[in-house]
Amino acid sequence: MRCVPGFVMLVAVTAGCAGTEGAGPEVACPAIGYPVGIGLSIPSPVGISRATLEACWRGRCVTVPVSLFPETSAGATTCTGTGPDGSCGTSVVPTGGLQGFAAVPDLPAEPVRVTVRFDDGRPHTVEVTPALAEPNGPACGKAGPQAQLVAGPGHELRVR
Repeated sequence: MRCVPGFVMLVAVTAGCAGTEGAGPEVACPAIGYPVGIGLSIPSPVGISRATLEACWRGRCVTVPVSLFPETSAGATTCTGTGPDGSCGTSVVPTGGLQGFAAVPDLPAEPVRVTVRFDDGRPHTVEVTPALAEPNGPACGKAGPQAQLVAGPGHELRVR
């Protein structure tokens, strides 16, 4: 657990951390994984069934395959009841697009040149600056970095 004086979040609060008596309660932060890498969305995947991603920074390049999966979004929501016993549900529906994620070890939060090659082998390049995230809020520290890219109709890349 991490001690952040003055903040109380999410779960039970325990006594202050060692060496910070009187500085405030300890904040319980979930121990979840947060992948470091680059996400890829392909809304119109005509002619695309596979992708390889190369990320380069400071003279170093990493090439990784991108596993592509059908992209989905939330479908219609249905609800029964309005009180505490009520419930709502939805299902996922395919969008017709593809999405994937390339794990890139040591990816920095600084400019990175990214080249994606689809089935035809042609390079599609963009520069992106991956960002650190706070998936559990600012009191729990930063995780990441990650970047998100979208491939256009001509397979050109843009930052999401």
